[in-house]
Amino acid sequence: MHPDYLERILTARVYDVAQETPLELARNLSSRLHNRLLLKREDMQSVFSFKLRGAYNKMANLPPDLLAQGVIAASAGNHAQGVALGAKRLGARAMIVMPITTPQVKVDAVRGYGGEVVLHGDTYDDAYVYARQLEAEKGMTFIHPFDDPDVIAGQGTIGMEILRQCQQPIHAIFVAIGGGGLISGIAAYIKRLRPEIKMIGVEPVDADSMRQSLQAGQRVRLPQVGLFADGVAVRQVGEETFRLCQQYVDEIILVDTDDTCAAIKDVFEDTRSILEPAGALAIAAAKAYVEREGITDQTLVAVACGANMNFDRLRFVAERAELGERREAIFAVTIPEERGSLRRFCECMGKRNLTEFNYRIADETTAHIFVGLQIENRADANQMAQTFTNCGFETLDLTDDELTKLHLRHMVGGRSALAHNELLYRFEFPERPGALMKFVSSMSPDWNISLFHYRNNGADYGRIVVGMQVPPHEMAEWQAFLDTLGYRYWDESHNAAYKLFLG
Repeated sequence: MHPDYLERILTARVYDVAQETPLELARNLSSRLHNRLLLKREDMQSVFSFKLRGAYNKMANLPPDLLAQGVIAASAGNHAQGVALGAKRLGARAMIVMPITTPQVKVDAVRGYGGEVVLHGDTYDDAYVYARQLEAEKGMTFIHPFDDPDVIAGQGTIGMEILRQCQQPIHAIFVAIGGGGLISGIAAYIKRLRPEIKMIGVEPVDADSMRQSLQAGQRVRLPQVGLFADGVAVRQVGEETFRLCQQYVDEIILVDTDDTCAAIKDVFEDTRSILEPAGALAIAAAKAYVEREGITDQTLVAVACGANMNFDRLRFVAERAELGERREAIFAVTIPEERGSLRRFCECMGKRNLTEFNYRIADETTAHIFVGLQIENRADANQMAQTFTNCGFETLDLTDDELTKLHLRHMVGGRSALAHNELLYRFEFPERPGALMKFVSSMSPDWNISLFHYRNNGADYGRIVVGMQVPPHEMAEWQAFLDTLGYRYWDESHNAAYKLFLG
């Protein structure tokens, strides 16, 4: 017998601690999209996230004797704060197990709400296993972040508010998916009362556990997930949330990091608020949906579900937002090494705004220019590339090249006659103290590092690019090193931009 979610949502106890958040028109974005985009401002809750609703509803429905023994949760972020604040309001003890990699600002926030923090393990999965162990040892009640009917019903009150706040027809509601609790609750309410409204889930391209599960017809566990949108970095969705999404969700849209950063900027320009990456997914998807469907004059709702942003990520977000908005294009342009050619190149660019310009003599006959330009849209970038070609300059469009965006733009400096047998690889590793040293020390001392670039982007994964001088007869040993390292990697040795500027 499945729960009656309409009744559970209508009787949910959330307003002891949560507020009914505004449903605001995003004026600038609506004008650009030629549709009415309404933002459900869950970032305005006291813990800057919707998580408070479900956590409190679960705890408020516990029998008094269980509540008196305390509650426990595993979380690296918003759920932890919701449980801590909810327990404080109910006068209950709350223990939160957090990975040791959790940013200090989030640990301090949980303690500020009266929660006891236990730091354990490197990942959420480690923290979860330990929390379930402590639950059994201490007789406490585990508050699941998403896979629980009371938690789902608490999040569903957002759907109830949306329909109360917006009386006119709604074309679609966009909701971020991590474990699926938020969209399950909202969809269970919306589809019972207004089944014509499309419910569209949103996941990052590198953490799409719900999309893969729906396609497979069963829950899929991802081997790893990208952590930029850490609030939705879930390897496996819940059993109950999967069932509800199968029943109620119309489609799932995937968005990438650049699109997410652009959406953070869009919301800032409309509200002066800064969403966390997971909080901006719905807005990014609404933009992608409008572009794909070509709709106009419709009402769309995007749930801005969180604003617990790490400040040190802002530089990365600002840098990638221009690319996500297709407001910047990056090109490698080869020009003749002769007098007047640089001026001809500048004349060819016209009066466009430059965002980046790197030039270095390459040899006696040619020079390579790395240039970033402001553009209106992707078609504008294609037109600019054609313009360079028409001017007689060989041109490579690097706008969508990850190696360029993450590394090359910061290190264009020329070739080296000493870099024999150079291989170029990109690596991704969990960003934590000592991780870079672990990576470097794991390499064979017989191989020389000929190029290295690392930049802290304020994300949970560190990204480096390494040039290694590996003789051809040692390629088997190099592959063995890659296989045992345990980090994701990409061979960039044949990347066209690398060949132009560094190879």
